[in-house]
Amino acid sequence: MDHSSGDRRLAGVEPADGPPSFVSHSRELEDVSFGAIVDTDAESRILWSTPDGVEIVGRGVGARFSARGPDRFDQIRTRTQRTFDALEHTGPTIARPRAFGGFAFHEEHVPETLWNGFDAASFVIPETLVVRSDEGTWLTTLGEDSARAQERLESWSQRLAELPSMKPTAASPGIASTERPTSRADWATQVETALERIDRGSLRKVVLAQSLSVDLENPIDVPGTLERLRREYPNCYRFLGGYEGGGTFFGAPPERLVSKRGNQVETEALAGSVQRGDSPEADRAFADRMAESEKVQHEHELVVDAIRSQLTPLTRTLAVEEQTIRRLANIQHLQTPITGVLEDDRHVLDLVEALHPTPAVGGVPPGSAFETIRDAETFDRGWYAAPIGWFDGAGDGEFAVGIRSGLAREDTVTLFAGNGIVADSDPTDEWEEVQLKFRPILDELR
Repeated sequence: MDHSSGDRRLAGVEPADGPPSFVSHSRELEDVSFGAIVDTDAESRILWSTPDGVEIVGRGVGARFSARGPDRFDQIRTRTQRTFDALEHTGPTIARPRAFGGFAFHEEHVPETLWNGFDAASFVIPETLVVRSDEGTWLTTLGEDSARAQERLESWSQRLAELPSMKPTAASPGIASTERPTSRADWATQVETALERIDRGSLRKVVLAQSLSVDLENPIDVPGTLERLRREYPNCYRFLGGYEGGGTFFGAPPERLVSKRGNQVETEALAGSVQRGDSPEADRAFADRMAESEKVQHEHELVVDAIRSQLTPLTRTLAVEEQTIRRLANIQHLQTPITGVLEDDRHVLDLVEALHPTPAVGGVPPGSAFETIRDAETFDRGWYAAPIGWFDGAGDGEFAVGIRSGLAREDTVTLFAGNGIVADSDPTDEWEEVQLKFRPILDELR
């Protein structure tokens, strides 16, 4: 996120007399076009959508927070909490102000050309928020005082009333060319390096990733692309974060990192994948082969075990549920839901920090996996495979893992995908599986 503004409040730096105070007002709406709201070159825009039907869009910057270094989670938690404590909200809980943003995969991440505008940790409390759930559709606006919040509420109510209830989905931008920074030969070398470390016993699993640079024939309509992804992958998350001075990071990840509501925690292990079949019988055959694979089950159990060990110190109870098959349009995964009850009052960022990165996107042990990723990968992960989501003043929130994702800048989209490497991984098989994971977004760009 851009930090060029001279406004100390907008840069996430508290003034000497303490955090800024805000007032927020809410109003219930008739249904509106979320695509029309977010389809703009606003100074900041966010979109968040969950598989269970909650949709949120945000515009503008009420407050911005950023952090770097090993204590970035604590910095964000502390700074935002002071602002939330000074915020007066009038409206139902569903319409409450929230902070949206994410973290870079590596704590020492420094924004460079590709990821300019995306810090190691960055969150925004939007100035204007629209939330749709089974509790209705609500507009919430933020102001420095009640009069300003009300003025903004009236202005946006009128503006939304004039928008179409349905926004036509723009055509795909078309692909002019693609470029792979990682060649097949480079990939084979990276996988062999990982396998040597696994054979020596210093590593049990590592997730290696690739990027794919796509030059477009026409400008991309990111909200439109996400809408097409929603139709194709309705049981995935969808997110979009576009910030002044940066590109737009977006994706349709299948994996929830964690959600917290009160003392209830939900997460999941999602690791191991196989293609879809062209018939129900073929689907089941592929899924059965995956479930019976010793390699895939080993990879999956590493993730389950890691989540259990990461969350056990924070929870009073933790239940690992029955393994299932998660079917998406072009791929199937092994999935194990995990639920728990917190031992003490915790912020969702405590859980995010404890879980990131899961072995599904990092590896085991984490230190050796990080070292291998740094040594092997030929691109900057930035926010790819890292936590992205929201939280509120009560410390509740929900985060997904930023996979099946891309970074859009002008007429180029950079896509990211990775795969877990374990003892008997084959470089050719792993290459093909990574290409399969590029397809969800790549197909919507054609």
